[in-house]
Amino acid sequence: MADITYSNIGIIGLAAAVPANTIKNLDYTQYFDAASVAEIVDKTGIRERRFAEQGTCASDLCFAAAEKLLADMDVDRSEIDLLIFISQTGDYRMPATAVLLQDRLGLGKHTAAFDINLGCSAFIYGLSVAYAMMNSGGFRKVLVLDGETRSRVYSPKDRKTAFLFGDGGIAALIGKVEQAGNSYFSLHSDGSKESFIKMDAGGYRMPSSPETLTEKVVDEYGNMRSDEHGYMNGADVFNFVLAEIPKDIRNLLSYSGKAISDVDYFVFHQANSYMNDYLIKKMKLPVEKVPTSIASFGNTSSVSIPLTIASQLTTEDCKNKYFLLSGFGVGMSWASCIIKMTDCYIADLVEI
Repeated sequence: MADITYSNIGIIGLAAAVPANTIKNLDYTQYFDAASVAEIVDKTGIRERRFAEQGTCASDLCFAAAEKLLADMDVDRSEIDLLIFISQTGDYRMPATAVLLQDRLGLGKHTAAFDINLGCSAFIYGLSVAYAMMNSGGFRKVLVLDGETRSRVYSPKDRKTAFLFGDGGIAALIGKVEQAGNSYFSLHSDGSKESFIKMDAGGYRMPSSPETLTEKVVDEYGNMRSDEHGYMNGADVFNFVLAEIPKDIRNLLSYSGKAISDVDYFVFHQANSYMNDYLIKKMKLPVEKVPTSIASFGNTSSVSIPLTIASQLTTEDCKNKYFLLSGFGVGMSWASCIIKMTDCYIADLVEI
């Protein structure tokens, strides 16, 4: 079991950026009748999402968030020794988007930079990597950028996914924080369940071709997508989450020596409200300790956890508070962590 403890490292600043273009799900009726749309919105709890304009990438959202954070906190950019970019919708297949952002943000050539391509659990994985590298002693500050333009991944003609996903980007600054004490991480994967959430074509196993880009009817309900659209088997994902996530959280609490009552905020990946409400009931969590952003932004994949914190909580909310974060999804991959926020600056939300 990948249980890890880090000491005296913490998030010292967090900013989020979302597209100004707001999609109201009840009006998203181009391919489906209004009654079906209303039923989907009621079940998922997703009323609005943000879609990036053509030409705006995940890196642009992260850049805007990073510029806001670094300016607000008056950060000396020469002290940033590592930049991690988390996304499955990077600018190019190569080079790594992190390297492009290093230059764009005016960071020094001494800055190490690399991408993490993982999915819904990736923010916690990225935090773990950042904390580990900070713990090595050779880094002063780490900038974690997490961005997705998931609106471009899924077919608007597939009701299973058309109303779920949105776009966003965040910037998190990681530094040495003596008062943070110990942080606890639990990381997992199960590739045997790769078919639960997947995009079949467009990579090197099945390269792009006219055939992979052609939309086709994929089921008896008339849903349409191409081989280069993502798809999701919702029932399988739901059953997976209920089987694995409560167990993971209980194990992490036991590993850390903490109880549910010791945690100030539980922040789950924002998959849909039905799933998260079920988790809250199953874990018997106080609802007031579980902030959500799903109604306003939809499922933004790995961005959803930090976006929820940045959009729903304030700097004051994060003073000397314990957070339990849990992300789960494509892979399948899942991760949880317990971290202490001691004096984390939360920037105002940026719209671009």
